[in-house]
Amino acid sequence: MSSPATITVSVSGSTSNCGAGFDTLGMAVNLRNRVTVTRADGAGKPVPFREADGRAQTMVAAAAQRFWADTGATPFAFSYQIDGEVPPTRGLGSSVTVRAGIVAALDHLAGTAVGRERLVALVTALEGHPDNAAAGILGGFCVARCDPATGAYVDTVRIPVPDELVFVTASPLLEVSTHASRGTLPAKLPYFDAVKSINSATYFVAAMATGDFDRLRHAKGDFMHEPYRLPGIPGAAAAITAGVKAGALAGWLSGSGSSVMCASRPGAAEAVQSAMRGVFAADGQACEAAILQADNEGLRLG
Repeated sequence: MSSPATITVSVSGSTSNCGAGFDTLGMAVNLRNRVTVTRADGAGKPVPFREADGRAQTMVAAAAQRFWADTGATPFAFSYQIDGEVPPTRGLGSSVTVRAGIVAALDHLAGTAVGRERLVALVTALEGHPDNAAAGILGGFCVARCDPATGAYVDTVRIPVPDELVFVTASPLLEVSTHASRGTLPAKLPYFDAVKSINSATYFVAAMATGDFDRLRHAKGDFMHEPYRLPGIPGAAAAITAGVKAGALAGWLSGSGSSVMCASRPGAAEAVQSAMRGVFAADGQACEAAILQADNEGLRLG
């Protein structure tokens, strides 16, 4: 049986860090991008579908190079198309949708069958951290681990998220580069700031693991990245505060931003969304807002 010539892979968007879970906690949300890859005749470099999209083209080329190197498969030329709902550079895992989509598509076209855990490892190596990679590929709320000595991906504990939680997202129309945002983080962290963040992150995970979601009201307190990133996004900190005041259980900066996200019971979601959107409007900023659910499926074909 011959290998398919074209494959489409759908990858979940995701939120990461979830407050204090820096580079560790991620959760898939029901926004998706679809990556379609078509195998071309002969060997060679990737043939980009959209020449003008330099950022995507760079990610595609790096993902393909990593796939060939890690699997030993014979490289072949291909074209690609990326479309869907996950906006780029807004802290909602768009880079994972591209990287995972390309690697998974090449895996199917090459017949290498790397499996989901190895796929997470490949994408983690490309991303530099596992939070979005695990969530976008595996779905659900993910606690991902890397080897502390080498940084290599180890595994993920995955927790399905029920519909009794929704996630109100407000995204000011401001693009934030993850790479540039990491440049704002300090080289060293005060000892007790680290302790307080560890305490918050572990409590957050316990609330998610047990399904005792009311405890999320006391779970979020970050001293690792939000104090350094939030000031660069006008209105973001105030929008989180307004969302919680309007009835959300907790709120956080999604990834490196610009999106902020609040976990809420469904009945409070409309009020939370209005409060968050209102903060950005009062600051003169346009923003896109949505009430999302967790995506427990993750990456899929088609």
